[in-house]
Amino acid sequence: MPALRIEELATGLIGPVSFDIAAGECVALMGASGAGKSLLLRAIVDLDPSSGTVRVGERERSDMPASSWRRLVTLVPAESGWWADRVGDHFPSKLDAMALIEALGLAASLEWEVSRLSTGERQRLAIARALCRKPEALLLDEPTASLDEQATGRVEDLIRECCQAGMALLLVTHDRQQAERTAKRILRMRDGRIEQPLRSVA
Repeated sequence: MPALRIEELATGLIGPVSFDIAAGECVALMGASGAGKSLLLRAIVDLDPSSGTVRVGERERSDMPASSWRRLVTLVPAESGWWADRVGDHFPSKLDAMALIEALGLAASLEWEVSRLSTGERQRLAIARALCRKPEALLLDEPTASLDEQATGRVEDLIRECCQAGMALLLVTHDRQQAERTAKRILRMRDGRIEQPLRSVA
């Protein structure tokens, strides 16, 4: 049984799109800017109106409130939202957050003001914040676009750990080498649709 199944998902600008992601699998989604990648992620987590079916295991998106669905399938957008002044106020359990934050090289950041964060630090902390929700599927939209090589390596290591723990992961990236390092399959999107055939990573 796939951990995440998308069937005939469509909005006014994308689709219909159908594909599965198995538990423990990372799938990379690539394509030119404007191809619809970010719109697809937003549709999967029910941020934009869409038709079609999205499931996690036997649980269907349409059978639960959007807030409950987003705990199962969590999106980390390219630009994350911050609503409080201090980083720690965005993490309901600091104990759950500490190991993730340390793995991403930001051990002391819970005490920081959000205003002092760089774009790359915000990206990494948004990933940690999402993982504290313990989702079954994680959608990452260009998570390393503003990161240096060392920080990128930390994020990719965490992606591998998530997959080893059985999470389904959809990674939007423009970096072909990153896709080949982290993903089992590469999907390419063009004009709102997934191109065939899909490419497996050896």
